[in-house]
Amino acid sequence: MRRRVQLVLVAVLVVLAGCSGGPGAEPTATTTAAATDTATPGGSATVSTPGSDYETTTVDLVDENGTRLATVDAWLADSFVKRYTGLSDTSALEPGQGMLFVHDEEGKHAYVMRDMAFPLDMVFVAADGTITTIHHAPVESDGDLTEYSGRAKYVLEVPMGYTNRTGVEEGDRVRIEDA
Repeated sequence: MRRRVQLVLVAVLVVLAGCSGGPGAEPTATTTAAATDTATPGGSATVSTPGSDYETTTVDLVDENGTRLATVDAWLADSFVKRYTGLSDTSALEPGQGMLFVHDEEGKHAYVMRDMAFPLDMVFVAADGTITTIHHAPVESDGDLTEYSGRAKYVLEVPMGYTNRTGVEEGDRVRIEDA
């Protein structure tokens, strides 16, 4: 009998956990995306990721000759709420992981490191795929938020130093899967 009660309690907890912020939950501008844990490539630690309500895409970064310099598996931030939240609910990124922010049109866009736990490279990309600006953004510690801006339709955020390690520079190009 005791075993059966324990199993019922576990089942109820699983159902309740699935109901909080799951499919059908409407986010607002003041809420943040639910985070999920996924195994890292090494399999030993976990990092918090934006969650299952984000679609993903593959982003190739290429030089002027079309030679691939890097590939990023990116979560798509394609709504106001997702762009506002960004990676602030994420504990870390692995090399080759990132977030691609998609704006309705090309223009001057600005980003800050609000509630970020790790530093980023912010890659601003024009509508034609040309990298216009790269910022290396450290974690903000004093409460003042530095504004990083550039002309873009897309902004790709990757771990800080990723563009240096892969040789990605302004003027290189970005190819987005299915874009």
